[in-house]
Amino acid sequence: MILRVPDPMTIAGVVVGATVGGGLLLYYSRAAKKQKHVEEVNAKTEKAGHVEPVSLHPKIDEHKCICTGACVQVCPEKDVLGMIDGKPKLIRPSACIGHGECMRACPVEAITLVIGSEKRGVDLPLLGKDFQTNVPGLYIAGELGGMGLIHNAVNQGRQAIDAIVASLPKERKGDALDLFIVGAGPAGLSAALAAKRDGLRFVVVDQEQMGGALRSFPRQKVVMTAPVDLPLYGKVKLRRTTKEALLELWEEVVAKTSLPIEAPVKVSDIKREADGTFVIECSSGVKRARRVLLAIGRRGTPRKLGVPGEELPKVTYKLIEPEQYRGNKLMVFGGGDAAVETALMLSREPNTRVTLVHRGDKFDRCKPDNADALEKARTDGSLDVRTGCAATQIAGDHVVLKSGEATQRVENDFVFVCIGGELPTAWLGKIGIEVKTLRGEAHPAMS
Repeated sequence: MILRVPDPMTIAGVVVGATVGGGLLLYYSRAAKKQKHVEEVNAKTEKAGHVEPVSLHPKIDEHKCICTGACVQVCPEKDVLGMIDGKPKLIRPSACIGHGECMRACPVEAITLVIGSEKRGVDLPLLGKDFQTNVPGLYIAGELGGMGLIHNAVNQGRQAIDAIVASLPKERKGDALDLFIVGAGPAGLSAALAAKRDGLRFVVVDQEQMGGALRSFPRQKVVMTAPVDLPLYGKVKLRRTTKEALLELWEEVVAKTSLPIEAPVKVSDIKREADGTFVIECSSGVKRARRVLLAIGRRGTPRKLGVPGEELPKVTYKLIEPEQYRGNKLMVFGGGDAAVETALMLSREPNTRVTLVHRGDKFDRCKPDNADALEKARTDGSLDVRTGCAATQIAGDHVVLKSGEATQRVENDFVFVCIGGELPTAWLGKIGIEVKTLRGEAHPAMS
């Protein structure tokens, strides 16, 4: 009997083949699992009706798209983009917060960042790619221009200054400031840092205090941002952090760079003179500047219910300290993230009864995490959720709700109205800025 020893090359081939085969099997197994997950997320989203993007979001041109999946890979948010039938798709539109990484990663420029939709229009001031309004020399950055995300607002404030510096004549005439910045939130602070870096004569004013709308957020609220590069300060690597931590950072930045911030100062009017100089009327006096940057938010004037009794002191439009309402009967109005987050925070206080009222049938404008938390609270009974309802009257010890033809009197101690803010359209019109309703159209600053 002759014992044949296998050829070493044959053995090596078998081992390599088995390894490659095993690797391919593992790859296809993982791919199938991932595809199943994407399809489940997409189906859940459509079933829940969370199909409306709430902010800046990508619009994919199917005729240009070559389906590389690069946009899916770079998206920093979980389960927002996914591949369906080999094509990229927004599988959780309500979770998209407009980072814009997908647009930048697309190799064939098939993605445009848009705002609004056919169903839900968004009013925004008309802006050029340089952030300039239809009023020459008057610019807008941040939330007022549709950039609510902190990361985008910071970048836009810096980019607006680049455009402003390029537009300024080299010779200075008179004692007018080079720039007057209205708003000391993320966009305004970033713009101020860039203005100081570039040697501009400028001032920043805010009608409340440094930090902008961030200060009106509830205590310990988690805010989302992304790494940003602040002029004169350097890189800041924050992703998920608290309101307090972010405010502490801003205070450190202001102290380190000695930014000229005046607050509280309210701006009442801005007029452009024949020579292009602006006259700014504010509570601290009259200022003159060659350029003006509006970096204000959209929440300064809260939208109201418009019902009798809303002027009572029991009615408020923001929550700062949840524990001060402990042990009371509370009612929250609204169907978006602000209303849901407010109701959830209040419901966690001991011996506190909270009712969340929404005139719609679904909370389809909420981020998925908030929608899941809301459903859990509704199921376990910690939150009384009423849809298809509206208030008809607010009284000292109760609120009257109407659903269809039926009305009900609900005992109540405090009311929170969280139905968004009014765009200061009248004030913008007064200073000459045109406003347009966008319905899924490209945002000029991100195109």
